[in-house]
Amino acid sequence: MSKHHQCDSLSPQCPLSQTVYGYLPNIPANALFSAIFFLCTLIQLYFGIRAHLRSFTIALVIGCFGEGLGYIGRIMMHSNPFGASFKIQICCLVLAPSFLAAGIYLSLKHLVLHVDPQKSRIKPNWYPPIFIGCDVFSILLQAGGGGAAAAETETLVLIGDKMIVAGISFQIATMTICGALAVDYAVRVWAAARKEGVNPLEGQDKLKKYIVATALAFVFIYIRCVYRVAEMEGGWGSPLMKKETEFMVLDGAMCCLAVILMTIFHPAIFFPQISKKYVIAQHAKAANGDDELGLQTPNHTTLVEKEPESSESTGSMELAQGPVSESDEEVMGRRDVDVDAQGHVSR
Repeated sequence: MSKHHQCDSLSPQCPLSQTVYGYLPNIPANALFSAIFFLCTLIQLYFGIRAHLRSFTIALVIGCFGEGLGYIGRIMMHSNPFGASFKIQICCLVLAPSFLAAGIYLSLKHLVLHVDPQKSRIKPNWYPPIFIGCDVFSILLQAGGGGAAAAETETLVLIGDKMIVAGISFQIATMTICGALAVDYAVRVWAAARKEGVNPLEGQDKLKKYIVATALAFVFIYIRCVYRVAEMEGGWGSPLMKKETEFMVLDGAMCCLAVILMTIFHPAIFFPQISKKYVIAQHAKAANGDDELGLQTPNHTTLVEKEPESSESTGSMELAQGPVSESDEEVMGRRDVDVDAQGHVSR
């Protein structure tokens, strides 16, 4: 690859066949992907601000925007496969999927809190620190590798290649563990539901769709990561790297489908319990006594107003289904409503 850094344009001395990819990226296909990713960026930003989804929105906006920018770089490569365009696309398209995965890790935490936190092998609040922490490490490895791969010396290029492979491999390991925990959790919840004759998702059709969409997005990102490791293992200019169709299907289409699913089935609509705005609104509703205080908390705890037995017990509440747990869109958020040992609600 190093000798190609001495080229700044195609020429008899720098033929297309000797470039890293060996082809000029297809403009219509790359433009389509870029447009989809930028559109999803705007939609994610709109719903994120509207629903007060800070962490999830930051992760998805960075991921979507990075993907869109990466495909702009590939469009630029059609005119000149050397220089800045190559650096833009390699850095953006290598890093962006890690941010998309981070959004899924955040979703997993809140899904566990909402359905049944007791069935999780680890505490729900530990999901983001553990898996996003691993994701950050993966991003740093890949970023360092991308920077080295864009260097001008063969030694740094080879080091960058190995760092990118290591970073993506670490991301695959992280996603494998996360996926295994998610499947284990689903099995435990399902087994308990069959034993107790209670469906924790009964009447929650939107949530069911959100879970399926998130699971599929996870699978698509996982497929992309496996492909990237295989592509990079062969080194720069490998036979697999020179096949645009494989790249567009196993990288571009996989990330595109993941982003489309995470945008169409946005948690602001299909899983509002993840948002801080929803939590605040529900507790304000409870505090004002609206709708007989039918407050649904993330682990299906319902507060039901008791019939007053005396003047001293007027307005007392009983805990119908279990203790109230803490959860909001942020990792360290707290609830605005507390329940004491007798079931009384205070703000």
